[in-house]
Amino acid sequence: MKEIILASQSPRRKMLLEWAEVPFDIIVKHSEETYPDGLTHAEIAVHIARSKAIAVKEHVQQAYHQQLANKTILAADTIVVLGEQVIGKPEDRNDAIRILRALSGQKHLVITGVVILHGKNETAFSDTTEVHFHELSQEQIEFYVDKYQPYDKAGAYAIQEWIGVVGIKSINGDFYNVMGLPVSRVVQKLFNIEY
Repeated sequence: MKEIILASQSPRRKMLLEWAEVPFDIIVKHSEETYPDGLTHAEIAVHIARSKAIAVKEHVQQAYHQQLANKTILAADTIVVLGEQVIGKPEDRNDAIRILRALSGQKHLVITGVVILHGKNETAFSDTTEVHFHELSQEQIEFYVDKYQPYDKAGAYAIQEWIGVVGIKSINGDFYNVMGLPVSRVVQKLFNIEY
């Protein structure tokens, strides 16, 4: 597999690609994590991922010209959905505690949108995993937030941390999707790119 550009600074996505032995460089450019009204939850995640991919593609074209012009760009965005509410990253400690209180004892969806750009071609898809939390005590929630400070994580938690080990009752779907990248599906798509 040829080296790709990962348009994400997420340490979880970096780790998952390393585990899959996908060669990559990281280039990240700022893009707005906003979306138009009327999109489905899956479309929201793909829309934000596409914005990230396009921002990196434009930067690469301007800064590197032909040197990196043929590189494949991979971008992803993960959202958490409780009922009909999209839950992003917490603003601060109180917000993280509020979010985890809302998720306690409930089922929610983790949706990752993935966009792969190669030349003029785009591959876009989303993956959804259902996560069911046990009832969490206020003490457990505060312990987790204070120790792990999950302020850069949609839904204010990471499944691979303490709260995932003790707080998650069940999942239905791809575990790695909850970490931020449905990596096996991504690898299949990358293998199918025609260079």
